[in-house]
Amino acid sequence: MADYFAHETAVIDEGCNIGAGTKVWHFSHIMSNATLGEHCNIGQNVVISPQVVLGKNVKVQNNVSIYEGVTCDDDVFLGPSMVFTNVINPRSAVNRKNEYLKTHVGKGASIGANATIVCGHNIGQFAFIGAGAVVTKEVPAYALVVGNPARQMGWMSEFGQKLKFSEEGFAICEESGDEYQLENGQVSKK
Repeated sequence: MADYFAHETAVIDEGCNIGAGTKVWHFSHIMSNATLGEHCNIGQNVVISPQVVLGKNVKVQNNVSIYEGVTCDDDVFLGPSMVFTNVINPRSAVNRKNEYLKTHVGKGASIGANATIVCGHNIGQFAFIGAGAVVTKEVPAYALVVGNPARQMGWMSEFGQKLKFSEEGFAICEESGDEYQLENGQVSKK
């Protein structure tokens, strides 16, 4: 007996590793050799390809395809209809399966609805990708990026609040009270 929930319309291929408490909803397909951590929530019409690894408590909203080469750490949020790619120059008549580029999404990062992550560009922990953004380069930890192409517009706390740094490089999250430091273009939690 599985210790996860799969809706009757979901397709779960043999050879998957799905953690306890995970929920897979309507019309979603988990392909062989995919790994999903505990307590993930996979929305409807989601495809998770072979070799994809999701950590614990990953939330995948409706209409997301996660292609081979993608890994997500714990507590990642993938917004509705966001897109990962895995080949830079796809052509229907050219097989490029040996050219898949990897994309890693760090712990606690959020990717907004309809955003596109071009393969080979990692997303730092607790980064926040705005809705509709097109990410074409690495995104630092705690960075807020928006637009097409995505550009950094600030920094976010672990609670998803925009940080306002003092001239000395310190900020406090208004929601949690946690303190952050900005030094040499990198944010760290104190």
